[in-house]
Amino acid sequence: MKASNCYKLLIIVVIFCLKDHWFICGADPTDGFTRVPLTDENFDLQKPYNIPLSQRYNYSDGIRSFWVYNRDKSFKPDSDTRPRTEVRIKGHDYSSGIWQFEGYAFVPTGTSGVTIVQIHGAAEGATTLQLRIYNGNMRYYRYNLVATDLYDKWFRVNVIHDVGKGKITVFIDGEEKFVVNDQGPGDLYFKCGVYAAPAKSSNFMESRWRDIKLFKK
Repeated sequence: MKASNCYKLLIIVVIFCLKDHWFICGADPTDGFTRVPLTDENFDLQKPYNIPLSQRYNYSDGIRSFWVYNRDKSFKPDSDTRPRTEVRIKGHDYSSGIWQFEGYAFVPTGTSGVTIVQIHGAAEGATTLQLRIYNGNMRYYRYNLVATDLYDKWFRVNVIHDVGKGKITVFIDGEEKFVVNDQGPGDLYFKCGVYAAPAKSSNFMESRWRDIKLFKK
């Protein structure tokens, strides 16, 4: 094959990779999964109990905006948990199988010490996974670094939970970033928004979400 033909073939391959999100060069996290339909009834909103929802949440043009202040109340009077404005994916709790959350997130500069994605439920403790933002970087709880430089831009989040294998895999912008063992069986469900971390939270915390989807195998 002539060198010029090889060069043309390389260009075609690159174009298909870019156009189809790595159709040739690699798999998408959702490949092999079946999408689970979601309606408004599946989005259960939680916010400080003493404040109207409109003062901590907005849904416009397909974008869900969540914000909270560090000194806000918890989501119900008898709870000692930290302030939050979150959506809980209702009606699709799970205890087996392989489930996947997907959404596009935006975190503005200044928001720090906050969980933006959770898997609630575990054999011990309240959660199986928390993905937190600290100074523009994403961490597994306050420990392992998952991704960096996430302020002020949209990024795609995919979280796969294989309950049978006890494994959670996190993808950012389609790239596998983190794999961890889960916290054991439980009544499990996904959440996203803003939930103040136990310490070192900024005064104001905000995340925006669009194209929230759920998949399973």
